[in-house]
Amino acid sequence: MDEVRVVVAHSERATLRVGDVFLKVDADQARIDGEVEAMARAPVPTPEVLWRKPPVLAIAAVRGTTLGRLGGPSTGSPAAWAAAGAAVRKLHDAPPGPRPGRAGRGIGALAAELDAECESLVANGLLPADLVTRNRRVAEAALRPWAPAFTHGDLQIAHVFVEGDEGTGIIDWSEAGRGDALYDLATFTLGHEEHLDDVLAGYGGDVDREAIRAWWAVRSLLAVRWLIEHGFDPFTPGCEVDVLRSRM
Repeated sequence: MDEVRVVVAHSERATLRVGDVFLKVDADQARIDGEVEAMARAPVPTPEVLWRKPPVLAIAAVRGTTLGRLGGPSTGSPAAWAAAGAAVRKLHDAPPGPRPGRAGRGIGALAAELDAECESLVANGLLPADLVTRNRRVAEAALRPWAPAFTHGDLQIAHVFVEGDEGTGIIDWSEAGRGDALYDLATFTLGHEEHLDDVLAGYGGDVDREAIRAWWAVRSLLAVRWLIEHGFDPFTPGCEVDVLRSRM
């Protein structure tokens, strides 16, 4: 009998694995609807939807292994990272659709959220003021006009699967929608800056690396308090706090 394994769980949603089936439990039906729609429209391999019975979505496992994880070593070759970059380009070149995603927050709203979060990080003693101030300056380069793209919205490396040097699928589309393509590239390479050249070789085109580095700062600053409050540790070596320290 297959055991039930908790993949991730917090107050917003949970994902369980039973054999080759993943069960995503989410009380936000609109988020589940958006995830299913995004997977149907994405021009890259996505998990097969097996069934839906709110608040549960059942999807099939994707073959292959992930490229690694934040805070851990990369298990993928440079060619695999480049192949993933090419898949992300294919996604970004597709029609973005009407739904705004996580990567689609407006500049003004994002700046206000970032300033409030920076103030909270310092006021509550979660991070040193100089670390926060330096990274808030770095983050400014992400606050610029961008052309809408079809973005995944949470493209961490644990969501990208490969087999050898071939991409086999991208999972977890709940944050997908219209947004800034460089947010996806930054999320994908967060904590693995050594593979940025490989990813961009596959992605192609002239990419603003300063904006990607700025998104590393934005994502990390906005994540620290949330992670702590939901039982995760952003101080783990190689994770968000280390990413912020690397900008110093």
